[in-house]
Amino acid sequence: MNLFEILQHIPESQMTGGPIPAYLYGAFRRKSISFFNGLTDEDTLVYWFQSRSFTIDLRLKHRTETPVHERQGWIGNTLWDEAQALLLWQVADSSNYQNHVQWPEPARLHAIGNCILEFSPSNVYVEDWRQQVHSGLYLGLRLKTAVDVETGQQLKMDGGLIICDQHVAYTLTRLPEIQNIVCHLDLAADGLETHTIEQIESFEVSIGTDGHTKSYSTSSGQSDQPFNFDAFDIINDSTLKQRRSLNERQIDLIFEIDIYQSNYLFQQQTPTTPDSEHWLKTEESHLLHHAQLTL
Repeated sequence: MNLFEILQHIPESQMTGGPIPAYLYGAFRRKSISFFNGLTDEDTLVYWFQSRSFTIDLRLKHRTETPVHERQGWIGNTLWDEAQALLLWQVADSSNYQNHVQWPEPARLHAIGNCILEFSPSNVYVEDWRQQVHSGLYLGLRLKTAVDVETGQQLKMDGGLIICDQHVAYTLTRLPEIQNIVCHLDLAADGLETHTIEQIESFEVSIGTDGHTKSYSTSSGQSDQPFNFDAFDIINDSTLKQRRSLNERQIDLIFEIDIYQSNYLFQQQTPTTPDSEHWLKTEESHLLHHAQLTL
C-alpha cells in the first residue's frame, strides 16, 4: 500500500511530547552561520528536520555539484539536557555519511518567531535556522531493523523518514557490507574510483520541499527523483514495513512510528510581554516598514 493510504488506517500519536522542546519540531533551513572570526556563510544548503526523538540533517555546498567526499548528512537520536538547557545528538559513525561527527558541540538554543538561534557553547559559531512549515501532516518514522527477505538476516542499518506538510526528509544508510568498505576509506583522497564513489554515495540523505520530489541529496542519482512512498504494510499501530530493492536484494525495512499527527501546528511565533507588544505596535511604522516573513 501507499504510505498515505496506510496512515488512514492507523491511530494518530496520543502523546506528542518528547525528550526535546516542541518548538524544535519541524523542518528548518539554515539562513546563516556566523563564526567567531567575523565570517558568515549564507550560501551552503543546510536542512534540519526534527521528529519527536530523532534528527535528519543534510549539508551541501551546491545542489548538484558538491564533491562526493564533501557532502554531509546524518541521522541521530536527539537528547535534551534539562539542567543545562542544551540540545545534544547521539550519532553513530555508520549513521553519518562521512563516518564521523563533524559537529561535536551541543547546542544552546533561543527561539524567537520562526527563528531558532543555535549557539555553540564555545562561541565558535551561531546558526540561524528558519521554520519552513506552518501546519499539516507531521510524521516521523525511524528504522528499527532491516531484514534480507531471502535469507532472513537482520542487517545493521539506520534510516528514517520525516514529513512536515510538503517538506520531506529521508535517510537510509549503506548496506553493511558496503559500510565495512567505506569506513576504511580516506574520503578526501584524490582519484577515487567510480565504484568507490558509488559505494560512498549509497548513503542517502534526501530532502524535498514539494511533497514528492527529492530536491537535494547526498546521492547523485537521487536528485530530482520521486520519494518512494509505496510498498508499505502495517505490522501494528506503531510499526510499519516497507519492502525495498537494494543492490538487487529484497530488503524489508521495519519502521517504528516516532510521531504521527495528521494536522500539526508548527511553531511560527513566540510569546513576549504585553509591554513589548505595545512598543512594537507603537513603533511599527519604522520597525516593520521592511519586515517580512523570511524563510
